[in-house]
Amino acid sequence: MSTLLRRLGTLDAALIVMGGVIGSGIFINPSVVAGYLHSGTLVMLAWAAGGVVALLGAFLFAELAARRPSDGGFYAYLRDAFHPSLAFSYGFTLLLVSQSGGMAAAAVTFAKYFAPVIGLAHLPSWLLGDAVIALFTLINCFGVREGATTQNFFMALKIVAIGGFAVVGLFAPHVAASAAPDAAAPAGSIFGAFAIAMVPVMFAYSGWQTASFVTAEMKNPGPALARGMVIGVAAIVLLYLAVNAVCLQVLGIHGLAATNTPAADIARLAFGPIGGGIMAAIVAVSTLGFLSNQMLVSPRIYFQMAADGTFFPWLARVHPRTRVPIISIALQGVIAMIVAASGSYSQVLNYVTNIDFLFFGFAAIALIILRRRDDAIGAPKPAISMPLYPLTPIIFLIVAWSIVTAVLLKSPVESLIGIGLLLIGIPIYFLFAASARRKERLA
Repeated sequence: MSTLLRRLGTLDAALIVMGGVIGSGIFINPSVVAGYLHSGTLVMLAWAAGGVVALLGAFLFAELAARRPSDGGFYAYLRDAFHPSLAFSYGFTLLLVSQSGGMAAAAVTFAKYFAPVIGLAHLPSWLLGDAVIALFTLINCFGVREGATTQNFFMALKIVAIGGFAVVGLFAPHVAASAAPDAAAPAGSIFGAFAIAMVPVMFAYSGWQTASFVTAEMKNPGPALARGMVIGVAAIVLLYLAVNAVCLQVLGIHGLAATNTPAADIARLAFGPIGGGIMAAIVAVSTLGFLSNQMLVSPRIYFQMAADGTFFPWLARVHPRTRVPIISIALQGVIAMIVAASGSYSQVLNYVTNIDFLFFGFAAIALIILRRRDDAIGAPKPAISMPLYPLTPIIFLIVAWSIVTAVLLKSPVESLIGIGLLLIGIPIYFLFAASARRKERLA
């Protein structure tokens, strides 16, 4: 079995972090948060608080990467800190549900925005979406540098687009300053509303962990990935705060809460009817960049699972010339295309929206476990450490699992289905592990 090529650096890591987080949600979620809070100050505070939590997560994963620059990233952290069955369940859920569902949703969303622009509105959205998935699958089969360059290109476009959106706020008519404020709400209800509003905020910030999937192709995985995590998340926080500031300045808290399409409304206020087309292009670029990112990072998990001997061995095959796991890449593309064509991606995503945060909590525990092990054997200190340890990983754990609890209470059936899909992976792992042991005995 050939190894993967280490061709990615810190800039690649930072852009991959940003590409894994920024999708179309930031153009929609500000109105959801405003609908809960009804106060511009609280809205900005919520997004700032979410940014702090995201930065804690970035530092957490940065230290994990520095301590364990292992192939497989997050999968390897779970495997080494807990048990391979937990890591397998995480990867198994990525393949069948979360990553494939996210890719399908991004592809179909892109098709819905882009098809009318090129005169193909009559085509089924899934058809154009599958064509885009197939294109990115092919690009990533040519090599990790080709895949990363494509994702970086779209991430750069996203940065320009979001920056341009912030500039649009300078041209759009601003909300009347004399708009009457809401009456003060009781402190208890404000606290409850703020807690609920943090759920869409944190979902908008999630996704930085996928950059760790390409650890095996980082030139200097420990320092490069660690720095990329922190730089990427810090840039996202600044962009998100800018977007929300523009939304509040142009629409006001009442207007922001009353619309489902705040970005499109602002573009129309600034440029008239053509503004809708401009915003459609921005959303299309954003979703396309997210799709490119997921096609780059996701197959590396399945490759590592197979390399560990706990998944189909052919998924660990590397093309002798391009040195990428082309079968894992192709499998991810095919499953995403099937999910897109079935139209079930929204339901699939609803099943697992809390799975990421469940595993974020496990990541915090993993850091505590691995740090204690390293301290016990006198291992060298990593290049980057979690600030204010152990308080910060505990805070991150509490926030992550509080979101899991909130989603479970809000959508118990879908949450339990997601957890059920996760648990299915455990007996499947033991079947693969038993098969691997039989092959070793016969060898």
